[in-house]
Amino acid sequence: MMGANVKKQNQPGESESQPAKKLTRKEFEDELKKLQIELVKLQSWVVQAGLKVAVVFEGRDGAGKGGVIKRITERVSPRIFHVVALPAPTEREKSQMYFQRYLVHLPAAGEVILFDRSWYNRAGVEYVMGFCTEQEHKDFLRRCPEVENMIIHSDIMLIKYWFEVSQPEQERRFQARIDDGRKVWKLSPMDLEAHRRWYDYSRAKDEMFAATDTSESPWYVVPADDKRRARLNCITHLLNQIPYQEIPSEPITLPKRQSPKGYQEPAWSYRVIPQIY
Repeated sequence: MMGANVKKQNQPGESESQPAKKLTRKEFEDELKKLQIELVKLQSWVVQAGLKVAVVFEGRDGAGKGGVIKRITERVSPRIFHVVALPAPTEREKSQMYFQRYLVHLPAAGEVILFDRSWYNRAGVEYVMGFCTEQEHKDFLRRCPEVENMIIHSDIMLIKYWFEVSQPEQERRFQARIDDGRKVWKLSPMDLEAHRRWYDYSRAKDEMFAATDTSESPWYVVPADDKRRARLNCITHLLNQIPYQEIPSEPITLPKRQSPKGYQEPAWSYRVIPQIY
């Protein structure tokens, strides 16, 4: 069912140790290319079979969720693979049923929705930072499995990833954002609080897993200290979660260009941008 280039994931009880040797950029790019070809095959199958796929990306701040989402989407159609990254709720949204603003983004047939953060904000940042009450947090943990069962029973494939990063690696990445003018925008006040309140977030994560890591809707943990391996492992796992087939297609040949039939380019004074490079 799955593409031949997709490697088998370790099963529980198998060795999960990783080589100490870092992947070179070329090794990473070579493996990523194979996986992105499989994602294109998956894309065609999702459309033909009318699959509905929702993928939740959660985890520690700075763990690399955005990086893997970028690698998943950079070679597929944005009309099929949609990224949902909702801002803070408006006053109107705050008055709605909590799950309401997320449910409208669930996939229709032939779509893959990637949630860059999700309804699990209530189990993490909202709870830790005091943006919701204790009772609202308890209600969320109690109701969340019910809502997810409803989603799954509506023929939506729901896949949940938690990206885990160590304290030293998170600190290194945050410091890199501070030192690099290209990355400083990625360091928000919430990130600084996440760094300071590591153990508050740890306790919140533990409660979340205890309530929502169910047999029907499990969490898959992505060790993310090594970014390159995390990206490759996560994409491989995602491909292995969705049964798909390669759809045969006719070879593509470029057609012969038409005759100019006397066409001549006008002597127009185009405003060409400066050729600095």
